Amino acid sequence: MAKTSNLYARIEPEVKEQAETILSALGIPVSSAINMFYKQIILQRGIPFEMKLPTSHVPDLSQLTSRQLDAELETGYADIAAGRVRPAGEVFDSIRKDYGV
Repeated sequence: MAKTSNLYARIEPEVKEQAETILSALGIPVSSAINMFYKQIILQRGIPFEMKLPTSHVPDLSQLTSRQLDAELETGYADIAAGRVRPAGEVFDSIRKDYGV
């Protein structure tokens, strides 16, 4: 089908830049990504991903002081040294459950 319709949208410059960098690395032109998104909307008969408020607050590491960050890192190192570790898949499952992602 011929692509003859235009789409104009306002978007935050940082979001646009980050998304275009990722799409470029994947070898996907922006117009193709938008077309794929629209096709998924049609196939799913709605937004093709879940949209909900997170159940918990995700910690913002940029808000920690250097001392707080160092303390968190030291705690992590001590846990590793003591053998208090879990498989990565289990940790990611826990994060997804806790933060609703």
